[in-house]
Amino acid sequence: MKPRQKWILTVVVLTLLSAGALLLQQRGTPVQAVPVLRSNLLQSVAATGRLNAPARIEVAAEVTATVLKVQVREGDHVKAGQLLVRLSDAEARAALQQANAALAEARSRATQQATVVAPVSEQAVVQADAAWRNADSEFRRSEALVAQGFFSQQKLDEARRSRDSAASALRSARVQADANQPRGVESSLAAERVAQALSAVQMADARLARLAINSPVDGVVLARNVEPGSMAQPGRVLLTMAAGSIRVDAAIDEKHLHMLVLGMPAKAAADAYPSQPFAAQLSYIGPAVDPQRGTVEVRLSVLQPPAFLKPDMTVSVELMGENRPGALVLPAAAVREADSASPWVLMLQDHRAVRVPVKLGLRGIGTVEIVSGLKEGDLAIPQTEKALPGDSVKQASGAYSVKGMEVPSFVTR
Repeated sequence: MKPRQKWILTVVVLTLLSAGALLLQQRGTPVQAVPVLRSNLLQSVAATGRLNAPARIEVAAEVTATVLKVQVREGDHVKAGQLLVRLSDAEARAALQQANAALAEARSRATQQATVVAPVSEQAVVQADAAWRNADSEFRRSEALVAQGFFSQQKLDEARRSRDSAASALRSARVQADANQPRGVESSLAAERVAQALSAVQMADARLARLAINSPVDGVVLARNVEPGSMAQPGRVLLTMAAGSIRVDAAIDEKHLHMLVLGMPAKAAADAYPSQPFAAQLSYIGPAVDPQRGTVEVRLSVLQPPAFLKPDMTVSVELMGENRPGALVLPAAAVREADSASPWVLMLQDHRAVRVPVKLGLRGIGTVEIVSGLKEGDLAIPQTEKALPGDSVKQASGAYSVKGMEVPSFVTR
């Protein structure tokens, strides 16, 4: 074969190979690929929970009575001591008035005993003492005259009886005076009557107070089960309240337990108000893992609860962990077997789908850090695409969303 013919044959072969390669490139199965990017990566844990209150209080009556007024409705915020329900109290008010009158009478009698009876009894002692002295003097004089023969024995006996009677009256007056002293029996009885009357007033006041049902704590009314005119009975729940600062109760997958730290900041949003997120903070980590669900219970305190939050609302929570600027990141959907000991990525390389082992770092919401195995700009094929290791590839237009950004996509075969 002549040199010119060999050269023409070589050109034809190369042309055919190029055409075959181009044809092979255009025959791939279209799949999208995403590039490895550098970005700030925030390691976070997402969970769904519910708003809850530390305590639910069921408000009930202590006595049987007719409901006169109900001052609150569902959703009302109430303060401790605020009137919630008023029961019929006419009889209790009358009993309190009667008890107050009895107390006033007991106090008046005690005052009378101290200011009138006690001084009078003292004067009675003085008078009785004077009478006894006079009778004793008369007895002595009669005794002397009888001895001299001027009086008969009968006169002396009468004088003796008078003296004995005066002595008895003096002893009685002294006992009466002692009883009316500040520490005497009559004074003690008067004080006891005042104390009894005061206790009766306090009991009547307590009965009246039970007919005005007030809020025991600050809280929110969740349910109203009573209306004016109905009969309240002991044990029957009239109102249900949520008390205390509102919190978020959630369950976190146990594989994220190592990332949880008390005081960890979080961002939460109620499903009913997704565009109005609010701040929260991790305040409790459960001591045990639920063996059936593989989750651990956590609680988050809400620092400044928005007014629209209500107990039992569904809430989405993102716990904010370590932040790493300039990290190599990929969408989580592009990493295969991420939770195993040997994660890997299906990489788009030289029009081929190539399996590449990688080492992972931080994990964010929908993204993961690539510590080694890939470099910035490398293309990875997500698990959602129909491509296997060894498939040939071709580029395609379009976009693929990564953490809220639109990035160029490619087509593989």
